[in-house]
Amino acid sequence: MPELPEVETVRRGLEQKLNEFIVKKIVVCRDSTVAFPSNKKEFIKGLQNSLLYKWNRRGKYLIAELKKIENENTQINEKITLKQNGFLVVHLRMTGYFKFITNSTPPCKHTRIRFLDKNNNELRYIDVRSFGQMWWIKQGLSPNKIIKGLGSLGPEPFSKDFDTNYLKKVISKRTKSIKAILLDQTIVAGIGNIYADESLYSAGISPFREAQTIKKNELIKLKKSIVTVLKKSIGSGGTTFSDFRDLDGENGNFGIQTNVYRRTGKECHKCGSLIERQKITGRSTHWCPKCQK
Repeated sequence: MPELPEVETVRRGLEQKLNEFIVKKIVVCRDSTVAFPSNKKEFIKGLQNSLLYKWNRRGKYLIAELKKIENENTQINEKITLKQNGFLVVHLRMTGYFKFITNSTPPCKHTRIRFLDKNNNELRYIDVRSFGQMWWIKQGLSPNKIIKGLGSLGPEPFSKDFDTNYLKKVISKRTKSIKAILLDQTIVAGIGNIYADESLYSAGISPFREAQTIKKNELIKLKKSIVTVLKKSIGSGGTTFSDFRDLDGENGNFGIQTNVYRRTGKECHKCGSLIERQKITGRSTHWCPKCQK
């Protein structure tokens, strides 16, 4: 599943390529991809003639601010009038990705939604396993109230709210493993399996430790490791181990730099011990038994 760095990479690509993209036509190839409104025709009508004005990210959600063109049949010297048109919210889930296409090509069988402008430039959403979803939240409605997962997210790892005091407070009485805590999106937004493993390795903390046993000096190191690992991955365009692609169809390069994730049986870069793997809360967890205590 794309995690914070992958979603941030996509957000930056969307913002760069679609700063003047006005949706003229929408083709919904799979109805279940539209999560809201329940009526597919309302989704299409709501987004038509909308400028994808600004792209934001919250956790693993992409959020486009929309502006509707009110006078689309303007004369050459007449100013186009825009009004706020709510938000397009996207969650890529496990295998979803966008592709920006300038030369019209037939869609592949995994294409779920197509957005086209007046020049037939296309933003194509492709999703092999079809778990990804989109919401059009019209002006006046709150995305946080309509999308339960969005409204319950914890602080962003790069925000001022995510500090050592916050971490100490949320883990003080928790007997869950620290790995399970990092995967909980209501505690911290955007971290998934890859970056939980890599951050814990960088901080020298065993993923099996009960959260409440983590000392303050370790939390300081963990917080720093999370931010450093995420920033490094964003700089590498995210991680690709299966389906993730950026808007140009390129793989993320962080995967070649991982220290423990998917390195089971290989030597630790620091001590030479063999990296081990075991499941925690149903997720494969990778760690060095010597470096992480």
